[in-house]
Amino acid sequence: MKVKSFLVKFTQWEHWPTLIYYIPLFPFFIIRSIKAGHLVHYLATNPGIFYSGNGTESKFKTLLLVPERYRPSGFLISKNDNNQKALDNLKKSNLEYPIIAKPDIGFRGYLVKKINTQEELINYLNNVNEDILIQEFIPYHNELGIFYYRIPGEEKGKITSITIKKFISVIGDGKSSLSELILNDERAFLYYKIFNNIQKDKMNVIFKKGEKIILTEIGNHSKGTQFLNGNHLIDNELEVFIDGVCKQIKGWYYGRLDIKYKDYESLLKAEDFKILEVNGIISEPTHIYDSSHKNASFLNALKSINSHWDIMSEIAIKNHIEYGIKYPKAIPYYKNMLWLRSYTQKLKALNKKDF
Repeated sequence: MKVKSFLVKFTQWEHWPTLIYYIPLFPFFIIRSIKAGHLVHYLATNPGIFYSGNGTESKFKTLLLVPERYRPSGFLISKNDNNQKALDNLKKSNLEYPIIAKPDIGFRGYLVKKINTQEELINYLNNVNEDILIQEFIPYHNELGIFYYRIPGEEKGKITSITIKKFISVIGDGKSSLSELILNDERAFLYYKIFNNIQKDKMNVIFKKGEKIILTEIGNHSKGTQFLNGNHLIDNELEVFIDGVCKQIKGWYYGRLDIKYKDYESLLKAEDFKILEVNGIISEPTHIYDSSHKNASFLNALKSINSHWDIMSEIAIKNHIEYGIKYPKAIPYYKNMLWLRSYTQKLKALNKKDF
């Protein structure tokens, strides 16, 4: 299985490490900074978010920018708080299991877990000694990643990318265990360790023929969710709806909304949906990871990222010149990046543990 998994990930570019996407674009990044006259000018893109959403912002504080009716119920637990405070806040918030727990500063789905019991919550808090965001679990089975931008001063924004998130599932055959079904699936086997952790109580269960088993409900590529190109959904009706929502998010002009919803008709009516996360300049147009799409290629993925960085730079420069948004000082920002590097290593190490 290891050899097969390696060959698939090596030959299919959607599984390649992030740096492989960004190293070829680094010269263009430098050129933009030179033209702007400031190395970190892009940090003026989203003035309402810490460093415009570079990965070190608080998910909790960022979500507070979203109107309450559009976001999941939740609260923040500091790493200095004891477990009892988390349990008390859970009761005060009227949240019931299952819930979602995730690091308040996090990315790529590291340590995002669905928590089903009090015992699981305490175990999670004991293992992850960081500020933790606790949220209600949204039971809808549809999720989109919608990349949006609006040039400051302009009335209407645009959607540039839509990703349909397909939660990986397998179908029971009445004779194979869940473990065997995963190993025999052409995509699920790539994430066997992850699914073994999520579904550990069911791995030896034999499901009925035709029974569908959803392996993950966390919409991250690294958690096994498949990203499909949904750009065919971009139309005026959707843009008007998303524009109306995004204009209410103060100081946010560029990035991706992760939205979970009941069905598409309800979504367009602004019903039965929640914005799970608001992502800033670190966002990607994640439709690029659908390698099965007719227009997909590694080169087109690079072009898409680069074109979005053009937009990001334009917004930052306009915010600075016309609206007086100051460019942050470079040295404190680079120190922040060094902290992020060590913090990322800690999250990666914890994410590999089975707890």
